[in-house]
Amino acid sequence: MTFKARKTLEEAEVVIGYKTYIDLIREVINPNSEVVSGTMGREVDRAKIAVAKALEGKNVVVVSSGDPGVYGMAGVVLEAIEYTKTEIYSEVISGVTAATSAASKIGAPLVTDFAVISLSDLLTPWSQIEERLHAAAKADFVIVLYNPQSIGRKKPLQQAHKILLNYRKPTTPVGIVKHAGREGEVALVISLENLRHSVVDMATTIIIGNSTTRIINGKMITPRGYDLSK
Repeated sequence: MTFKARKTLEEAEVVIGYKTYIDLIREVINPNSEVVSGTMGREVDRAKIAVAKALEGKNVVVVSSGDPGVYGMAGVVLEAIEYTKTEIYSEVISGVTAATSAASKIGAPLVTDFAVISLSDLLTPWSQIEERLHAAAKADFVIVLYNPQSIGRKKPLQQAHKILLNYRKPTTPVGIVKHAGREGEVALVISLENLRHSVVDMATTIIIGNSTTRIINGKMITPRGYDLSK
């Protein structure tokens, strides 16, 4: 997290978030703060609680994993504020999103244009996700996949893999990073062909190289176009 995010957490009177994320930052939270945690899928409820607490005059912090504006809580909290037709001071404090955190563990795969796509179809229809995969792959973007697979949701990654093989060589470098920056971190570089054999979960970020991405000294590099011969 950023220094500003840490300072804000330490000063918060109320901290609200998904239980797993709250557990990750327990040591940062002020022991005098009220903590409200909950389960996945209750994001709207937590946003409404945050607004209600703020209307009581309390300093409230809603936490997300990575950056709150990237598949995080920032959007729904701002919508909840608007829904109440009240004026509440709000600020989105940036963090380090999984794309850049994971990329740093495997080299420099994102130094040119890239696209970020979540494979979770809980809030987005699969048909739309599929369309975005085709578009990003056809345009030769480096592609970062969030929320690739869970215990009960394996088909999206399998379908994404088939789509990507229509546009990329089987030997295309792919980065697999689990728990980036956390305990139990695992980072490796494989080929697109071998992606189907990888153990992947919701804590995994996948980075698929484009047509120029290559492996240099074990690191995944997407050249930006500099001429090193000059």
